[in-house]
Amino acid sequence: MEYYDLDDFLKISALLNYQLSARQPKWNNITAIVLEGKPIAPRDEEVLLHVFDYLGKIYGKTKRDLGPFSVLHPHRATALLSHASKEVDLLDVMTCLLHDHFEDFKPTKFKESNRIKLDQLFRSFLREIQGGHQRRLMKHLQWLTKEPSETYNHYIGHLLDQAGNAPEVVRVKLADRLDNTFDMRIDLQDPLQGVDFFEIIFQTLYTNIYKGYRPERRHQTTLILNGAERLYQLFKNIVLMSLIRQRGAAATDSISQGLSKALAKASMEEAQRITLHIFGYHETSVSTLREILKETMAYAQSGGLEEVTPPQKGHHLDGLLMSVFDQPKHADRKKQLSALYQNKTLMIEVAISFIIIFLNFLNDSHYFVHGISAEGIRPEPKR
Repeated sequence: MEYYDLDDFLKISALLNYQLSARQPKWNNITAIVLEGKPIAPRDEEVLLHVFDYLGKIYGKTKRDLGPFSVLHPHRATALLSHASKEVDLLDVMTCLLHDHFEDFKPTKFKESNRIKLDQLFRSFLREIQGGHQRRLMKHLQWLTKEPSETYNHYIGHLLDQAGNAPEVVRVKLADRLDNTFDMRIDLQDPLQGVDFFEIIFQTLYTNIYKGYRPERRHQTTLILNGAERLYQLFKNIVLMSLIRQRGAAATDSISQGLSKALAKASMEEAQRITLHIFGYHETSVSTLREILKETMAYAQSGGLEEVTPPQKGHHLDGLLMSVFDQPKHADRKKQLSALYQNKTLMIEVAISFIIIFLNFLNDSHYFVHGISAEGIRPEPKR
């Protein structure tokens, strides 16, 4: 997969949003954008036009947490999948477009007459594809649906169990997480643009006359998604990629491999943005930052980022994945993330640790964090 960054994401978001804001959206324009102009059989294109029309009716003007239209998510995720693919596969595209269907389509939100019409529309484009593909599509959508009672680990583990002979489902999940990773920001431009993150780290560690990172932009707080909550989203990426690596679920599929690399790179860069934000606005003392970086480096070199560690083993990063992020109950997780957000020193250490983890994913095709399993997150027994 060719490199795809936050600026690319913001551009395609704006392009799709412009088309969707039309009084009467032209679904063939949406198709061309999402498929990046790749050729598609006329009959398959007709099916997709009906799917886009259906999604437009399902989502309407509902919005995601940051404010953009909810329908942008399946469109963009499918665009990311298309970007990673050499040609269009109708079943792949439909799976990606509808991957949140069973979670997002709440019949109680619609009047009975509208619900019946939507159900008829859904069944009509299903009839337009071959019977075997119909059954596969419905299975894929069921596997991709997270039950409210499931933990994220169990959900991904179950998905990978079911998708043993269906690499397209792994592709869709990776594209979904890649879109969610980019979708944590609505900046006009990438905060990393024109900034060499690793030069800043080098200067902080090794020069005595460096004055520190001073961003040109004024500090703007966010009331929707703070740095700790962004780190939680990156934690989910670590879980997903570790479980995929353990199962070898992307080992023979070049599209999944490309999306995995893109997800690791996007996650690493988001952790860099979080780090630089704290460097620039919260903890600006170069000497203090130098000590934080040295301590994190020592922990990484000791192997602490290669496995889940138990809490209170001796270092405050020990047990981090378990105690802060692996909280199935929303209220408990919110409390832990709030405490993390208040501790800027720990925030830096976590963000740097995540950068190292995602670099490990990029540098070693066999790397994963040991102790992450479908059953949960816990240290592996020593042999």
